[in-house]
Amino acid sequence: MALTSLTRGPRLDSTRRRTTRRFSLWHLVLAPIALLFFIPFGQMLLASVSPRSDLVKFPPPFFPSRITLDGFVGLLVDTDILRWLANSTIVAVISIVSHIVLCSLAGYGFARLQFRGRNVGFFVILATIMIPTQLLMIPTYIMFSKLGIVNTLAAAFVPWLASAFGIFLMRQFFLSIPAEIEEAAAIDGANRLQIFLRVVLPLARPAMATLAIFTLLSSWNDLVWPLIAINDDGAFTVQLGIANFQGTRRTQWDLLMAGNVIATAPLVLFFLFAQKQFVQTMTMSGLKG
Repeated sequence: MALTSLTRGPRLDSTRRRTTRRFSLWHLVLAPIALLFFIPFGQMLLASVSPRSDLVKFPPPFFPSRITLDGFVGLLVDTDILRWLANSTIVAVISIVSHIVLCSLAGYGFARLQFRGRNVGFFVILATIMIPTQLLMIPTYIMFSKLGIVNTLAAAFVPWLASAFGIFLMRQFFLSIPAEIEEAAAIDGANRLQIFLRVVLPLARPAMATLAIFTLLSSWNDLVWPLIAINDDGAFTVQLGIANFQGTRRTQWDLLMAGNVIATAPLVLFFLFAQKQFVQTMTMSGLKG
C-alpha cells in the first residue's frame, strides 16, 4: 500500500506539472490575441469618458486628459436612449423566443420526422442563406407596407421571427442526440410531442443558448433594415438612434461613444452568461450531417 502511494505520487505530480505547463503555454499564446481584440473596446470605453475637446483632436489621444461623464449625461437628458433601449429589448426578446420555438420545431421535424420531400425542403430553406439580404429589402418593404406595419416596432422584429441558419443549427444538434433515447421514451408510452418537450428540448439547452446568442447579436445590431422601415422616433431601436448622432457636417462624438458603450454592454453581459452553453454546442454538434 505504501509502495503504491509512493509510486502514484510522482506520477500525479508530473501530470499536474504537464497540465500546468500546457495551460501556461496556451495562455502565453492567447493573451496577446485577447488583448488585440480588447483594444478597440478599451478605446471606445475611454473615449466615452473623454471630454469633447479630446475627441475632436487629430489624432485623438488614447487616454483622456480628464474623466468626464458628460456623454452619458447628454444621452439621458437630450435623447430618448431609454426608449430606444426598451425598443431594442422588445425586438431582441421577441426574436429570441420566436427563434427558439419555431427553429426548434422545424429543426426537429427535419432531423427526426419522415415525410416526403424532407431533404428537398431542408436544402431549399438552407439555400436562402445564399440570397443577399439587400435583394429582399424592397419586396419586404412593399409587403410590410401592404400589411400596415411599416414605421412601427413590428417592422423591426418580424424579419427575425425565424431564420434558415437557426433551423440548420437546431437540426444539426438534434442529429447529434442518440435516437435510442427517444426510442426508450416511446417504449415507455410517450408520444412524439411529449418526447420533444420532455426529452429532446432539455438536452438541447446548449443549442438553444447558442441560437439565442446569435439571434441577439443579429437583431440587436441590425441597422440597415430599421433605417429603411422606421422613421418614427418613438419606434427607433438603439442602433438607429445612435446613428442619428452622425451627420454630414457635425458628429456628436461624445454621445456616439457613450451610446456605443451602452449598446454594447448588454451583448457582452449576455455572452458571459451563456458562453458555457455556446462552447458546449460547438463541441457537441460540430458539422454532423
